[in-house]
Amino acid sequence: MPKGVTRRRPRTRAALLKAALETFAEHGFHATTIEQICERAGYTRGAYYSNFASKEELFLALFDEHSDRTVQRLAEAIDALTAEEYTLTRLAELAARVEPDERDWYLVTTEFTLHAIRDPQAAWVLARHDERLRAEIARGLTLVLRRAGRELTVDPDRFARLLIALREGGLAQSYVEPAELPPGSLERQFLAPLLEVSTRELPGRVPGPGAAADPGPGAVTDPGPADQSKRSGSDAVI
Repeated sequence: MPKGVTRRRPRTRAALLKAALETFAEHGFHATTIEQICERAGYTRGAYYSNFASKEELFLALFDEHSDRTVQRLAEAIDALTAEEYTLTRLAELAARVEPDERDWYLVTTEFTLHAIRDPQAAWVLARHDERLRAEIARGLTLVLRRAGRELTVDPDRFARLLIALREGGLAQSYVEPAELPPGSLERQFLAPLLEVSTRELPGRVPGPGAAADPGPGAVTDPGPADQSKRSGSDAVI
């Protein structure tokens, strides 16, 4: 492949992903055509098929991109905390943040999830990507809670599933009744107490300024030491 084509590929891919997200959110995953995506991105079908084999593959690339970006944003916010700010309340506040552009992604991923429920092959593929995201969440939560002097007392993968369910279920209600339940409200109110009853202080640790002794609305979690070998991914949480 000519070097010029190689250098252009990341830009082409990024433009197609952006156009796909906008078009999926506007028209729906199934109703959107590849031609519509190409037209919005300003590329040909040939450019599309040199990057993606299908709409499903394009969605999964969007899924991974969104997961990585969300995890990275939260990791950076947590890394900026001082030792005194490592409380369950403060961590929950960070985890409860919902970016303004999240609504478009929620519309797209919800429709694809319904598609996967009806299609066993799509379900199997989506489950693999979900599994990768949960591993990132579990590992990140483990590290963050250790900084706060705590560890999970429940299975980290199951707890990651619960966090995702709280997030997605809360957003479904928030986007229907935004005035009654602003995005992130349920996490702010219930995440820290949930973490309080699902974690314990690390054995032998003397609580200090950074210890999690101040549970309030919202927080994050960590898998116990016995599960370290099962984890992979980044150091962030969602």
